[in-house]
Amino acid sequence: MSAVNIKDVTVLDNPAPFLDPFQFEISYECLTPLKDDLEWKLVYVGSAEDETYDQVLESVLVGPVNVGTFRFVFQADPPDPSKIREEDIIGVTVLLLTCSYQGQEFVRVGYYVNNDYADEQLREEPPQKVLFDKIQRNILADKPRVTKFPINFHPENNGNEEVATASPEQVMDDVQAYEPISSNQSVVESL
Repeated sequence: MSAVNIKDVTVLDNPAPFLDPFQFEISYECLTPLKDDLEWKLVYVGSAEDETYDQVLESVLVGPVNVGTFRFVFQADPPDPSKIREEDIIGVTVLLLTCSYQGQEFVRVGYYVNNDYADEQLREEPPQKVLFDKIQRNILADKPRVTKFPINFHPENNGNEEVATASPEQVMDDVQAYEPISSNQSVVESL
């Protein structure tokens, strides 16, 4: 059983212009106190064929990690367009929100993202050069893919929880969905 469970992730400002920051409201619960911070990362997959185009948009440490339910807003800059091949900008890609403890990733939330021109005429007749200020991104927020990995949250106790890793290609496999946070739960604001 995991020491930390994601209760809800809400994508804010969606759809949005391609060059706007990403914002997620994350709610999670901690079932046992942890001595180190949680590391949350947001990764933009720049190419389905080549992971060297992936960009870590933001990485933030959140702590202390005490028992309870917490909520915070995670904001990240948009991807650097110069690091994405032009043929991969328009169309569908993936955004990965991950959480790790002591360098061990234990949950990954994957979203499909559709990037396209907001203007119908530009969609029908795309310009020769990509116009980033005219692109709109739409995160398919209602269909996240959640992958959970068993890790050892208390290595100092010589726990026997398995450590597992998965490649980005595996992230969109059949996985478990998370439960939304209920309105009657008390939520402690963190950050």
